[in-house]
Amino acid sequence: MGLDTAATKPHERLSNHLAPEMEAVNALIRDRMASKHAPRIPEVTAHLVEAGGKRLRPLLTLAAARMCGYDGPYHVHLAATVEFIHTATLLHDDVVDESAQRRGRPTANLLWDNKSSVLVGDYLFSRSFQLMVETGSLRVLDILANASATIAEGEVLQLTAAQDLRTDEDIYLQVVRGKTAALFSAATEVGGVIAGAPEDQVQALFTYGDALGISFQIVDDLLDYWGSEATGKNIGDDFRERKLTLPVIKAVARADAEERAFWVRTIEKGRQQDGDLEIALSLLNKHNALQDTRAEALRWADKAKTALAVLPDDPIRQMLLDIADYVVARVN
Repeated sequence: MGLDTAATKPHERLSNHLAPEMEAVNALIRDRMASKHAPRIPEVTAHLVEAGGKRLRPLLTLAAARMCGYDGPYHVHLAATVEFIHTATLLHDDVVDESAQRRGRPTANLLWDNKSSVLVGDYLFSRSFQLMVETGSLRVLDILANASATIAEGEVLQLTAAQDLRTDEDIYLQVVRGKTAALFSAATEVGGVIAGAPEDQVQALFTYGDALGISFQIVDDLLDYWGSEATGKNIGDDFRERKLTLPVIKAVARADAEERAFWVRTIEKGRQQDGDLEIALSLLNKHNALQDTRAEALRWADKAKTALAVLPDDPIRQMLLDIADYVVARVN
């Protein structure tokens, strides 16, 4: 989801606030994505890393550590770790989804090939584990290793759940926790752990990241049916790709027999025809699926903000509160 469409950009304020640390993260990323023996690795990695992403996940790691009073060097290692994990999953996702574009540019698998994308993604995962080991914290290693496994598990679950009308909101939430929220929550949690924060603050950081990631993904899924050119979303892409996201799950749960037959034909069987998107939108509106999905996104954003109450009163805490509001700004 793009975070560059509202008038104010709290992630940019946070990035400016943490500018020296972010520069150190970027320098470490450039250093560790190098390879003496395989020049394609830095070529492929640089194509994605330097494509103008917001670096939100590593920012969250730096922010959590700083807010909890950390003054050592290893939050930079962890932020770079988080970005490498994220980049690796993007490389793999584009192969799985057969994507041709990301962040407005051709994908690595299109410019090179699927083999290069998969293998460079594997290399970045390996680099991420080298970085996290350097912190000397077994707990940090445990958190990020678990997050990596959860991400992969969520992606595999999505393969089987995305076009199965039996997929309910609990399964959807499990997918979202895997594919998006797991890395958000790990990013914030390890910042607190490396800072030696009290356990209630570490748990609060986990809860913030988890809820923020869930809200982030729900908004992205909602805007596929409720967006505009200004939001950077093409209406109906998820429908055309037969992805069973929260708005459709809600509409299916409330469908009569005729409506369910429509969803079976278009989502499960993929037999779409002209006018089907308009029918889908009318059914989503008929059953208040879009409004109810919006309410879910706002509820998770509120949960993220509430979690921050136990954390130190610091300018960074206000920026994290603003980011939670900003994630849902396009559907407010």
